[in-house]
Order: sequence, then C-alpha cells, then structure tokens
Amino acid sequence: MRRRLTALAVCVAAVLAAACGGDAVALPPPPPPLPPMHPMPGAAGAGDPYYPDDGNGGYDALGYQVDVRYDPPSGHLDGDTTVTAKATQDLSRFDLDLRGLDVHSVEVDGKPAKFSREKAFELVITPPAPIRAGTAFRTRVRYGGDPAKTPHDGGSENGWKHSADGGAYMVGEPHSAAFWYPANETPRDKATFTLTAHVPAGWTVLSNGREGPPGTWTEVNPVASYLTTIAIGKFSVDRSTLKDGTPVVSAYAPGVEGRRAVGDRLPEVLGFLTAEFGPYPQSAAGGIFLNEDVPFSLETQTRPTYAKWADLPTLVHENAHQWFGDSVSVKDWSDVCLNECFASYSQWLWAEREGQKLDDRYRAAIEITRGSTDFWAQKLVGMGQGHEFEGVYNKGILALHALRREIGDPAFAKLLREWPARYRHGNATWSDFEAMATRLGGKNLRPFFDTWFRGTKLPEDADLFPGSLRS
Repeated sequence: MRRRLTALAVCVAAVLAAACGGDAVALPPPPPPLPPMHPMPGAAGAGDPYYPDDGNGGYDALGYQVDVRYDPPSGHLDGDTTVTAKATQDLSRFDLDLRGLDVHSVEVDGKPAKFSREKAFELVITPPAPIRAGTAFRTRVRYGGDPAKTPHDGGSENGWKHSADGGAYMVGEPHSAAFWYPANETPRDKATFTLTAHVPAGWTVLSNGREGPPGTWTEVNPVASYLTTIAIGKFSVDRSTLKDGTPVVSAYAPGVEGRRAVGDRLPEVLGFLTAEFGPYPQSAAGGIFLNEDVPFSLETQTRPTYAKWADLPTLVHENAHQWFGDSVSVKDWSDVCLNECFASYSQWLWAEREGQKLDDRYRAAIEITRGSTDFWAQKLVGMGQGHEFEGVYNKGILALHALRREIGDPAFAKLLREWPARYRHGNATWSDFEAMATRLGGKNLRPFFDTWFRGTKLPEDADLFPGSLRS
C-alpha cells in the first residue's frame, strides 16, 4: 500500500504526464505577493485653477449608469446611479460631486459604504476596505429630492428647470451633471453615459447618444459630465438617419414646432462641417428644441439643446462643438477658446459658404471695435475665473480669422482637420493647439498668439492685418 501511494504522488508531480511516464511539466511559479498598500484619501478637486473644488482625484471615471424616476407634477426625482471607475492610487476614501439632493445609501462593489456631505457638493465616500491602485470598482448611490430647489450661480449655470409644458430640463456650463446625479464633475474625466428614466405615461425623455427602449439613452463615446443632459416634456419627435447610418433624433417642445425649418437642415449642416473638420465624431445626432427663453443654447453631446430663439447660425455653432469641445475637450476652463472660438468661427465659415467675403466682414468689425478698450481688453486665454465666456464669441472670431490669414488657407484648413483627429475623444490644452498651429504654419507664432489671445490691447497693424488682409 505504501508503495502504491508513492507512485501516485510521482504521477501528480509529473502533472499527469502521459501514462505517468513522460517528461515532467513544471508548475508555474506562484504570483509574487502584492505590494503593501498605502491608502490615502483622493483629492477633493481635479486641479482646475478656476474651479479648484470641481471634480475629484484618486480615480478615473469610466462610465455612468444613471437611473432616475421623475414625477413632473411634484418635481420629485429619485435616483439610483452606479459609477464605474478605476483607482489611480490606493484609496482610503474618495469623493463624488452631488448638489442638493439627499443621499439615502452608498455601496462600493455591492457592500455598504460610509458617506458624508462636505462643502457645497462633496459626497465623501469611505469604502468598506481600501481600494488598490489600478482596481476597477463600482459605486452605487441612491438619492432623491427636488433638484429644482438646489441653488445655482446663474448665467450659464442654469440648474434644474421646470419647462413651460410642465416637464423639466437640465443644461448648464460649467456645472450641470451634479444637479441630478453623482459625478466626477470636471471635463478632465470623461466617461461613457447611460440613462434610464422613468416618467408617467404621456411624457417623453430625451438625452445623449443612441435611443433604446422608451426613456433609455446610451452614449458610448466618452463625454464630459456637463455635456450630459435630460429633457422631460410633451415633445414631438422626428427620427431619421444620416447617409452614413448615424441615427438622428430631434425633439420639439409644444409651441416651437415651427423650429423644424431649422432642425431639418441638420444633415446639410453636418455635411458642411464634416467637409471642414473631418468625419463626424459622435455616435448620434439631433437636437432638443425647448420652448424656453434660456440665454444660451448648449452643445450637449450628440444632441444640442436649443433655446426657443435658436436660429440656423446657432445650429451651426452647437454642432461645430461636436468636434470642438465635445470630442476634443478642454483640461482647464481657462482654455475654453478651444471650444467657443472655433464654434463661433464656424458661423463665419458657413457665411463664407453662402457667399460672404470674410475679409470685408473682418475689416468692418475692426472699424467698429477699434476704439473700444473694453472689447480689446478681453483675454481669450488665461482670462481669469468668471471671465471665460466674455471674449470668445466675438474677439475670438476675429482672432481666428487673423490666424487663418497669418498662416494661409492651406495650413489653416489642415489645422481644422488635424486638431480634432489628433485629440479625438480626449482632452487637449491651449499649449497643444499653439504647438500644432506653429508646426503647420511653419513659422514662429508666439508673438501673434501673445498679441491676439493673451493681449489686452488693439494689435499693431502687422498682426491686425496679416496676409491678404493687408491689401
């Protein structure tokens, strides 16, 4: 019996070699022990100098699964959101951004987690065990309340609003997502987004990306949180496809059905912008046309949200953002000219297509603004917190047209295509843009950029009338 047991042990040691008589196969060595952890709290801000409390550190958000139930008559919202993320450090705790709403429970990887609220919108979460760097984890937050009661700063931070038809909508910049779901609210941390919204019969929900079952929308491309949206209303909805098969969903609130004359031109506009900027970078297209006198329209990804006054140039502007601002997003809000200057200049490109002579339009604008110290004092880069959206819609157009004449049409046309291709679905900085423009322009552009984009005075004639503008 002892001898028989010894033979069996030899067979096992040979890893079941054929008939226990073949060559022994060595077992792989055991994996090395994991290094000791040094868990620390994730930072309570992502690092934007203008908005230091926005966003959070210690993890990279990968995807949001947002499930909300909204009752239009009462304005009450119940939410159940799961954030999938990857730890970028050993985490003892981490934050999400959530404004106003009451948190009922938090789970991390299916286990209850401790949580607290700090400052205006920090949801501080302590997982049941530290999370190792490089580990993917899922945080589920259940919450509720009336999001319309959450204070907001005004301007382009619109907050949750009730609509004229009794529904609701959410658009805002730079803050939007955290008014209705927990997020890493910084454009530095883009993630995929899925919404499932439950509303009473007779109400329609619009959001980002591709449409699924009623109330369900999925954006598979990474999206900055402020570019996500929800609109609940008595919409009439048009559905079609672009020539390449991209689904188009456009919705019109009661009272603005006449905006179809604008919305129906979307395929034409996207065809034009594709010729200028390269392939359409988004998974879907369309628009949400509100009957609201909001002071702005917003480039919510795949499906811009329009105020009731929106016209064809607005349609061009917001869809140009699908390349400039949505696909290629800023890292810092000080670089917002990368979004707005280009979307604004797209309106000039459209006018050029319609036969306008842009050099004449430029010279006329210079004559009108030449004596305005306030106009020329507006910085386009590094403008300071609270001043991000002052000069980018007017001075920014002139600056880009001057840049076009400074480097010439061939280089400028290549710049408009190479920029969104190089940083597709990512983030970029103004320094990145200057470097690309300098390379493609084949000359030192630092003095030009200093004068036009960082300067606060009327440029000297050499920079004010470059290239063909001199004639």
